Amino acid sequence: MRHTTACPGRAGTRAPCPPVLLVLPALLGAFWGAPMIARELETGTFRLAWTQSVTRQRWLAVKLGLAGLASMVVAGLLSLILTLWFSPIDQVQLNRLSPAMFGVRGITPIGYAAFAFALGVTAGAFIRRTIPAMAATLVVFTGIRLAFSLWVRPYLIAPLRATSALVMPTGNGPASIPAAERVKADDLVVSDQVINAAGRVIGQNGGIGPNGDIGIRVTHGTPSLVGVGVCPNKFPGLGGGLRGSGAQPPASFNAAVQECIDKLGLREVVTYQPLSRYWPLQWYETLIFTGLAIVLAGLCFWRVRRDLA
Repeated sequence: MRHTTACPGRAGTRAPCPPVLLVLPALLGAFWGAPMIARELETGTFRLAWTQSVTRQRWLAVKLGLAGLASMVVAGLLSLILTLWFSPIDQVQLNRLSPAMFGVRGITPIGYAAFAFALGVTAGAFIRRTIPAMAATLVVFTGIRLAFSLWVRPYLIAPLRATSALVMPTGNGPASIPAAERVKADDLVVSDQVINAAGRVIGQNGGIGPNGDIGIRVTHGTPSLVGVGVCPNKFPGLGGGLRGSGAQPPASFNAAVQECIDKLGLREVVTYQPLSRYWPLQWYETLIFTGLAIVLAGLCFWRVRRDLA
């Protein structure tokens, strides 16, 4: 499932969409969050600010509250505009659960912005220098965001499984599950594995082996599936072997391969997240990143109160 991010262009054309919301939370954390405490510590102005009638805890609370809320509002408004603008396209492209689209739609940018801002403030409080704190914010946020989208989001809700008999591909591509199965084009496929009759994984992406191929080997006139075993059925017209490997095999040969696959009990198991879980996943991810932001804010208060006394 390959998807591209595009914006509507002039005269019905499509142009690459600037990934504003992909980088906006990181920029908010680096340029709004990181300098907030780091600049005060680097220049020494914190001594004046924290000796006034306002306590350092209240000073930090106001700074965190106002600037953090502003970050969330900016990200939320841009996400709303982008979601409304692309809603007709999303109905056609059917890729809202893809990693490229999920993080720039709905409410997740709000959670990202809150986390990035709190991360920037925390980095500034511990590193105490503005530029290094900004760099650390960008690197850490990007790493956590990528790791979450690749390894955490697909399992926030236990994914569903669809099992079917392995189907011989009709062209030069890998095999795929029958259209009657539950997995649709707009679902997020977490894994696509091929298992043998004993339940052991022997392939990926609708084929045998890591590349999703279905290979046939003929030894002394006996056909076998590469990596599986000898076919229990006969292949019509093999004669002394399989000739013309570059030519398209006849329909009878493809039918024999499918019969071999069926008799060997090969199955395809697809693990996926259905599109119906789009909003629950949006809420879970937003709440997780917002919760991380609250934890980082508490860490900032601890740092300011204890170590910066």
